[in-house]
Amino acid sequence: QVQLVESGGGLVQPGGSLSLSCAASGSRFIIYVMGWYRQAPGKQRELVATISNSESTNYADSVKGRFTISRDNAKNTVYLQMNSLEPEDTAVYYCNARDASGALYWGQGTLVTVSS
Repeated sequence: QVQLVESGGGLVQPGGSLSLSCAASGSRFIIYVMGWYRQAPGKQRELVATISNSESTNYADSVKGRFTISRDNAKNTVYLQMNSLEPEDTAVYYCNARDASGALYWGQGTLVTVSS
């Protein structure tokens, strides 16, 4: 069973920066894709960014140019650097990972609040 442990998050002012990280452990298979999703109050969970083990990336239009996803394959860790944060970025951010068996795993979520 894969476990995803997230860290980072918190309160930041508009225009500020924040970094999230997520470490995966316990996988018997190569983890192909890792990513970040978010869910704002009253809204559905949405894609933020994903990165494959070959470092191919995909971003939601709303975060392009502001957020950067990266990963350390040796550590099975994915990072999300968030710059120029806006109040609309306020949400619970979830890490996920899909391994070579096709199984999908989710982290417990970490709250990001952008407010003055």
